[in-house]
Formats: sequence, structure tokens, C-alpha cells
Amino acid sequence: MNDVMSVLIVDDHPLLREGVAAVLEAEPDIQVVGEAADGQDAIAQFKRLRPDVVLMDLQMPGVDGVEAIREIRAQAPDARIIVLTTYAGDVRALSALRAGASGYLLKSSLRRELIDTIRAVLGGQRYLHPEVAHDIAVNAIAEPLSEREIDVLKRVANGAANKEIARALSLSEDTVKGHMRSIFSKLDVTDRTQAVTVAHRRGIIAL
Repeated sequence: MNDVMSVLIVDDHPLLREGVAAVLEAEPDIQVVGEAADGQDAIAQFKRLRPDVVLMDLQMPGVDGVEAIREIRAQAPDARIIVLTTYAGDVRALSALRAGASGYLLKSSLRRELIDTIRAVLGGQRYLHPEVAHDIAVNAIAEPLSEREIDVLKRVANGAANKEIARALSLSEDTVKGHMRSIFSKLDVTDRTQAVTVAHRRGIIAL
């Protein structure tokens, strides 16, 4: 491990980047070598800077965080990437981990947790925020929604009625109702609002 760890911060909010940079620069063994505002910029800057650690937001315009992680790991399989996000959802977290993230932190994490995670990940360890780890454990045996069910639920989230969804997807209204019953069962909810809320919290759909 180098005496000074280089870090690239990726987030589409300038103030968030500034805040994280200020926290990291207070550490004598950490240097922020770059900032990126979206996934495409992150991929380009990683290639140019080759930082020891990347702090990666997930929800960004254009290329999102999961795709950026995948691309960076394709060009550098040993890249150390820590997700720093607002969302604790288990589905979103698993997508990031499968793409190659070594850590998953929430933006509500304490300063000390952020610093410790950077050092742990650079040392070859993995780290999951306790809330994220709990959500993954709780939902580990839950049956996942099918692609069609996710498509239906996205349209529900946009306010579409069953009849509109049926027309858009070239399905019968009874088929859409069947999908909704399945969605309710899998998410353990009783109405459309709850279904959208739970699916968003878990990272199944984005609002």
C-alpha cells in the first residue's frame, strides 16, 4: 500500500463532492486526485488517474454508477470501488456488488466510517453499511420480480391504470391484474402505493 492513498470522488452534486473531499483531505494519508460528475466522466478519469480508491454515487445522469463500476472493473479488475449513496435498497446494493464494488456506504454514514472503509477496502477487505447488510439478509429468500412485473410496476409508479398498462404492453387487462397480484405477493404489500414505495426503497425501480 502506498503511503498516500489516492481517491476519485464521483457524484453529480458539486456540494457533496466538496464535502467529501474536505473530509478526506483532513487525513494525512489520503489525497483526492479527481472529481467526476457522472459515470462517463468517472470512467475517463479513472483511466487517466488510476486512483487507489473510487467513491461512486449510483444515481447519476447518463451512465449510472453500476454501469460505471462495471466498465472500470473491466479495464482494471483490481480497482477498489466504494459506493456512496443515499439508497440502502438491497436490490440496488446487490447490483453494485455484482458489478464489482468492494464497499457500500450510505451518505448518512459518519466521517470515521468513511475513512475506515477506504482503508479497509484498499487493504483487500469488503464493507457493507449495517443497514444495507440487514436489508440484503432480510430479502435474501424473497422471490424476485420478473422483468415483466418490473415493467408493469414502473408504469404503475408513473400513474398508469391497469387498462393503460394493458394497452401499452399489448396484454389483456386480466393479465395485468395477475401481474399486480404477483407483485403484491412478492413484495408483501396490499396496494399499489405500497408496492411502488417498497420497490423504490429496495432499488427495484427508480422514481
